[in-house]
Amino acid sequence: MSTRITSDDVAHVAQLARLELDPAQVELFTGQLAAILEHAEDVEALDLADVAPTSHPYPLVNVLRPDEVGATLPNAEALAAAPQAEGGRFRVPTILGEAP
Repeated sequence: MSTRITSDDVAHVAQLARLELDPAQVELFTGQLAAILEHAEDVEALDLADVAPTSHPYPLVNVLRPDEVGATLPNAEALAAAPQAEGGRFRVPTILGEAP
């Protein structure tokens, strides 16, 4: 991968992506992309023969508690803090062009 990226390469990719870059931006992005590619070369050079493939570096477990039926808030108490209530339910503004 040791090929160095040039400003012509950056300008070409920008054109393909339909991006309009001024010369200062092309130079800025050339340096940034060169640094990214150098880092990719460093990673590619690592000896990973003895490293097992993983989808995540740490073993994951479900950290959620199981659902359990418990006491609920009485309807009147829940609606007491609502800005508007109607018919035992929360009243919310209409959406999607529905008539009130």
